[in-house]
Amino acid sequence: MRILFFLYLLVVPAFLFSQEKNTSKSNLDMNTKYNSITDTIKKKKTKIATIDQYQIITLEHDTTYVDTSLTLKSAYKQNHIRRDEFGLLPFSNIGQPYNTLQYSLNSFSPYPEIGFNAKHFNFIEADQVRYYSVATPLTELFFNTTINKGQNVDSFITLNVSKNLNFSIAYRGLRSEGDYINQLVSSGSFRFTTSYATTSKRYVLNAHYVGQDNMNEENGGITDPGFFEGDNKDYKNRQRLQVYLTDAESTLKGKRLFFDHAFRINPTAGNNNLYINHQLNYEYKTYEYKQPTVTSIINNKQIQRFGESYVTNNISDKTRFEKLYNKVGLAYENSLLGKFNFFIDDYRSNYEYNRIIVYEDNSTTPSHLYQQINNFGGQYEYQKNKWNGRFLYTRSITKQSLSDLDAKLRYNYSDKIKFDFRYRNINKLPNYNYNLYQSSWVSYNWSHNYKNEKINLISADISTPWVNLQAQYTVLKDHLYFSDVSSATQRQKDSLIQIIKPEQYGNVINYLEIKANKEFKFGKFALDNTLLYQKVDQTDLILNVPDFVTRNTFYYSGHFFKKALFMQSGITFNYFTKYYANGYNPVIGEFFVQNPEIAQKIGNFATFDFFVNARIRQTRFYLKAEHLNAAFSKSNYYSAPDNPYRDFVIRFGLVWNFFQ
Repeated sequence: MRILFFLYLLVVPAFLFSQEKNTSKSNLDMNTKYNSITDTIKKKKTKIATIDQYQIITLEHDTTYVDTSLTLKSAYKQNHIRRDEFGLLPFSNIGQPYNTLQYSLNSFSPYPEIGFNAKHFNFIEADQVRYYSVATPLTELFFNTTINKGQNVDSFITLNVSKNLNFSIAYRGLRSEGDYINQLVSSGSFRFTTSYATTSKRYVLNAHYVGQDNMNEENGGITDPGFFEGDNKDYKNRQRLQVYLTDAESTLKGKRLFFDHAFRINPTAGNNNLYINHQLNYEYKTYEYKQPTVTSIINNKQIQRFGESYVTNNISDKTRFEKLYNKVGLAYENSLLGKFNFFIDDYRSNYEYNRIIVYEDNSTTPSHLYQQINNFGGQYEYQKNKWNGRFLYTRSITKQSLSDLDAKLRYNYSDKIKFDFRYRNINKLPNYNYNLYQSSWVSYNWSHNYKNEKINLISADISTPWVNLQAQYTVLKDHLYFSDVSSATQRQKDSLIQIIKPEQYGNVINYLEIKANKEFKFGKFALDNTLLYQKVDQTDLILNVPDFVTRNTFYYSGHFFKKALFMQSGITFNYFTKYYANGYNPVIGEFFVQNPEIAQKIGNFATFDFFVNARIRQTRFYLKAEHLNAAFSKSNYYSAPDNPYRDFVIRFGLVWNFFQ
């Protein structure tokens, strides 16, 4: 009832103020006086900004425009990470980690990072920040309801104080209580960006500051899946299900200062241009796991879920990570040959704890790892007629063995037919939490010196009006992963102890992915289909993904109220085959490969989501009944072993753009 009342308050005023006279959208000179594209009272000679003057610019300097249309693709992005979740399996509460169904969604950097990858899905990385150039101030308000108490919001405003200088400020906040004991999620991220360019484009600057923190209460999963899967209606109240941890929590925090700027040496742009460019990235992160009560009570029995501990209460494990990255390059641009960029970079990082652990045999776990890496490299960019390519190669000149070859090529046969090809070969340094970790849990302390991971992949994407196809073949060597070794003894099995360790796989893993997307339209009805097939060739079960993942949406689209309202309504079907999914461990904030002795399969369950999406001018409304069939089907759905998938829930959201 509260959602319907809120919807009424938003829709009725939008109808009242949407009655306006249509105006033309002529081009705008930003040196003259201008009005927004949504102003209703305008002077005769005042020009109106068009949508192509509201630009969104990526770190790679690719430009798109603000999109206020209502499409099925935009509806798929109506979530807290603001992107399509296909290939990702969410946990029961919003803001918790995702289990990865599609392996190719993993991104790779040759440089070592802090790790704790399961905690980074809601973390905004440097290449995900966008920069802007707008004719008039632009505001976007994003809102979504969550699970039980809480809300998910993202507020954003950007403006050009002059033709050459832009600022944007944004804040994303999430708070969701969840259905289970000790499952609260609270996160926030502040973003500030600025873009500057001289009138002649001789000097160009993009910069941003991001401060963010993600806090998750960690319950470790349910202790007895039988109660969850059974028919006892008392356990439909998920608060009655027993969990392993009742007061544990983890927090990932980060601050980043980023600059990317270039200066053209020749005063006037011509067919031949020479640039000096520089990029700086300073970042500080911390990951902290807290567990005030060490002992858990499971079935009237005391256990320590993660084995023996050095302390009897108030566990607080904190990892600190600091990095400074500088890249300086010289670029030559020729209108016929393309752009050549040669650079050197300097990467410095420090990963540390506040103690050294000394064992009885005088071996130690050190307090920190420090790396200084220097690389040289080159990048070539070509854009001519229907061809567009970017080729990058870097290699270390210090003692670390590090390299990255990344070749991308696009051929635009027409506006609707495109071919993309990519080859990448990475010699990647391990993330720090594989080589060093310290904890108050005795078994969660290690110090290693693992070999580099070698990753080779080749992919092809084909976009046509008839079908969209993606294929990727990846070869992994010296693959690093976390493994469950807790079933080594019968005592640990009986005591429900979970011990996770890093390991390196010596054999080769071959991974093949084929993904297809096709939408069929029948008048005002449509059927959108996405199908993913994956095949892994490996000696042991190390890289685990389902063979098939599918999403099918049948929906209706139409205009109402003299075309003032555009609406879409339909149902989405999701399914993936059964497989040995990775488990989740909150102490290290990572997913791990299950031990074959006690491995559990998840999957082979369907979810149906009913939705109604509507658009009035620049406002889009989203109403969804998620996992509708959970209200009457068996509770056999999991996101990871011991971690159930989301129950039936009705959620409402909106995205509202203002062009002032």
